[in-house]
Amino acid sequence: MSQLLEAIDIYCERTGPEFWSEPLNALTNLAFVAAGLWGVRAVRSNDTGGFAMVLAWWVVAIGIGSGLFHTFANRLTIWADILPIAGFTFAYTIFNLRRFLGMGWGRTIAIFIAFYAAAGLITWSLPAWLDAATNGTIGYLPAWLALFFFGSWLVVRGHPAGWYNLAAAAIFIVSAAFRTIDGDVCSAIPTGTHFLWHTLNGLMLGVLLAATARHGRRPPPVKGAGEY
Repeated sequence: MSQLLEAIDIYCERTGPEFWSEPLNALTNLAFVAAGLWGVRAVRSNDTGGFAMVLAWWVVAIGIGSGLFHTFANRLTIWADILPIAGFTFAYTIFNLRRFLGMGWGRTIAIFIAFYAAAGLITWSLPAWLDAATNGTIGYLPAWLALFFFGSWLVVRGHPAGWYNLAAAAIFIVSAAFRTIDGDVCSAIPTGTHFLWHTLNGLMLGVLLAATARHGRRPPPVKGAGEY
């Protein structure tokens, strides 16, 4: 248990193991909470359904989990940061496949597994120096590939949610750049730039929830697609 509570210091702003040693990194998690609560309201207003509502509250959970890590920074709370992000990424991919592309569960599961197997293999095959050079940001590559791949697919299909996915992918590139350079600019900017990763990703998730609320209603049943 003592190992799980061992302090972690991986961001420029952190000045020590104390609770309030990353004030900007902690406070900017409110961007996720705000995006999620806005999403809850938008989903309710558009009557988009339970799956969409779960995604909106999931974004709130991302903010809470990340806030825990940036205040109690240890090997236990880092999972409160990682798991909600990974879970949302997977859930939103399923939402893309089910609600936007209108696929049944069989095709959804097959494409989901194939895509993340390929994305995971691509990420795993990248050299270790690239992971170090990006401050570990390369680990988010599968999430970005999902936005770009499924966004492009939806655009080709003429679905308006595709442009939201691609806009989110573009924002993600900028936010990832700020996460990458956090340690490099530390001597010049004592707060670092990780807080901009939070702020921009809050915006990115808000864009995805806008697509969810506005275009994520359950499509009409497709023959052979199964029940929704």
